[in-house]
Amino acid sequence: MGTNSTKIGVGLVLLLVSSALILGAGLQEIPLPAVAGSIAALGLAAGSLLVGTSEEGRPV
Repeated sequence: MGTNSTKIGVGLVLLLVSSALILGAGLQEIPLPAVAGSIAALGLAAGSLLVGTSEEGRPV
Protein backbone atom coordinates (compact mmCIF):
# COMPACT_ATOMS: atom_id res chain seq x y z
CA MET A 1 0.00 0.00 0.00
CA GLY A 2 1.07 3.54 -0.56
CA THR A 3 0.73 5.97 2.29
CA ASN A 4 -0.22 5.56 5.91
CA SER A 5 -3.52 7.37 5.39
CA THR A 6 -4.42 4.92 2.62
CA LYS A 7 -3.71 1.97 4.91
CA ILE A 8 -5.78 3.50 7.68
CA GLY A 9 -8.66 4.32 5.34
CA VAL A 10 -8.84 0.87 3.77
CA GLY A 11 -8.43 -0.80 7.16
CA LEU A 12 -11.22 1.23 8.72
CA VAL A 13 -13.57 0.47 5.84
CA LEU A 14 -12.84 -3.25 6.14
CA LEU A 15 -13.40 -3.14 9.90
CA LEU A 16 -16.64 -1.20 9.56
CA VAL A 17 -18.19 -3.35 6.84
CA SER A 18 -17.16 -6.65 8.40
CA SER A 19 -18.34 -5.77 11.89
CA ALA A 20 -21.63 -4.39 10.53
CA LEU A 21 -22.23 -7.67 8.70
CA ILE A 22 -21.57 -9.83 11.75
CA LEU A 23 -23.33 -7.62 14.31
CA GLY A 24 -26.26 -6.84 12.03
CA ALA A 25 -26.97 -10.49 11.39
CA GLY A 26 -26.65 -11.30 15.08
CA LEU A 27 -28.96 -8.52 16.26
CA GLN A 28 -31.67 -9.41 13.77
CA GLU A 29 -31.28 -13.12 14.61
CA ILE A 30 -30.67 -13.99 10.96
CA PRO A 31 -28.44 -17.02 10.52
CA LEU A 32 -25.23 -15.91 8.82
CA PRO A 33 -24.00 -18.36 6.15
CA ALA A 34 -20.60 -19.88 6.86
CA VAL A 35 -19.04 -18.34 3.75
CA ALA A 36 -20.23 -14.83 4.64
CA GLY A 37 -19.06 -15.25 8.23
CA SER A 38 -15.66 -16.44 7.07
CA ILE A 39 -15.26 -13.50 4.70
CA ALA A 40 -16.32 -11.08 7.45
CA ALA A 41 -13.81 -12.60 9.87
CA LEU A 42 -11.04 -12.28 7.28
CA GLY A 43 -12.11 -8.67 6.71
CA LEU A 44 -11.77 -7.96 10.42
CA ALA A 45 -8.31 -9.54 10.49
CA ALA A 46 -7.12 -7.69 7.38
CA GLY A 47 -8.52 -4.37 8.59
CA SER A 48 -6.88 -4.60 11.97
CA LEU A 49 -3.60 -5.64 10.34
CA LEU A 50 -3.66 -2.63 8.01
CA VAL A 51 -4.47 -0.19 10.80
CA GLY A 52 -1.89 -1.77 13.11
CA THR A 53 0.94 -1.59 10.60
CA SER A 54 0.21 1.93 9.36
CA GLU A 55 2.71 3.54 11.76
CA GLU A 56 6.46 3.60 11.31
CA GLY A 57 8.60 1.17 13.25
CA ARG A 58 8.07 -2.36 14.40
CA PRO A 59 4.44 -3.43 14.95
CA VAL A 60 4.15 -5.28 18.25
